[in-house]
Amino acid sequence: MTPAIKVDIWSDVQCPWCYIGKRKFEAAVETFSGDVEVEYHSFELAPDTPVDFEGSPVDYLSRRKGLRRDEVEKMLANVVDIAAGVGLEYHYETVHQTNTIKAHELLHYAKAHGRQLDMKERLLKAYFVDGRHVGRIPDLADLAAEIGLDRDDVQRELEAETYLAAVKADVAQAEAYGIHGVPFFVIDGRYGISGAQDPATFVQALEQVASERTAAQ
Repeated sequence: MTPAIKVDIWSDVQCPWCYIGKRKFEAAVETFSGDVEVEYHSFELAPDTPVDFEGSPVDYLSRRKGLRRDEVEKMLANVVDIAAGVGLEYHYETVHQTNTIKAHELLHYAKAHGRQLDMKERLLKAYFVDGRHVGRIPDLADLAAEIGLDRDDVQRELEAETYLAAVKADVAQAEAYGIHGVPFFVIDGRYGISGAQDPATFVQALEQVASERTAAQ
């Protein structure tokens, strides 16, 4: 039996293109005939962001990128339209701009408990769709409980920073690979794909790996 093709994905919870790319990649996996194993890795787009940022995403991006508010609003409207094209309903008017380090720790906790993919989806939806806060430990514990994880244990582990080293290891690996933006997909440890590419691009890469494996047998 042919082993599943491993796909490692570097991503951030507050990255709009990561959620869009997730949907496009999932569409590719649905059309690919082989088995695919996915593991998410931590990447912080804005590690200097305070947990309780005072202001909206428009405020944050206009300051960070040095753009006028109307330019940022136009940029976000374009992202909302693209997200809608893959079935996602972004609500930037309710987004809580925050630091995502604890969300990444939670993803490693969820991985240790066999629920990383479910937790990743819940965090992205919480941030972009539901207007939930994904930077504070109690809020993250609530979200973890919603997918069946032990809320008290999650809170305890996040407070203890049990998985902080794992987050830092992911970030260090991204630097070693030369990853400067996300989403970034590493397929079978050999091929890198940057950005929220069309499903056909992912399918082509998966089929390439499958054909190489067949030829090597």
